[in-house]
Amino acid sequence: MAADSSILDDRPALASARAPALAPVPASTRCAQAHTDVQWRCLPFGALLPDTLYRLLRLRSAVFVVEQACVFLDLDGLDPQCLHILGERPGSPAEAALVASARLVPPGVAYAEASIGRVVTAPTARGLGLGHALMAQAVQTLEQLWGPQPIRIGAQAHLQSFYGQHGFVADGAPYVEDGIAHIEMIRR
Repeated sequence: MAADSSILDDRPALASARAPALAPVPASTRCAQAHTDVQWRCLPFGALLPDTLYRLLRLRSAVFVVEQACVFLDLDGLDPQCLHILGERPGSPAEAALVASARLVPPGVAYAEASIGRVVTAPTARGLGLGHALMAQAVQTLEQLWGPQPIRIGAQAHLQSFYGQHGFVADGAPYVEDGIAHIEMIRR
């Protein structure tokens, strides 16, 4: 992938030389300074150190499997082909609190278009606008890496309004995936 050289590595010594310029989230997507301490990183799967990968998979499992009471295979084989947006509250690398994450899926992997998936915020960080900050970072980073283009998502149907605030519109009929109503949406 041509963009790999501009992706942040999980090792601090290399971070500044290889990081894409993740701009601060616009103030309009923030809520009362509640998550201004969140630091954003974008990592290819191969650059995720074991403790970072563990925190990522633990957060996704806690929300998608336990909280949503949905037995499904989160490890769907796509992660190694994706880039991962991580929103962390500061601490030592092993202790940083992962509070938000999404994966950026290149065009042709899940859909013909580029995609954003596995969008998740920690239960302890909800209600503060962090989901909006995460989506803003994900869209901005995807376009920075691969250029402006349509982005397709498979959204949980009850979140259609949330994604609509980020320019996504329904594209097709609702469907059930893993026992949860979903709808494909696209941002042109």
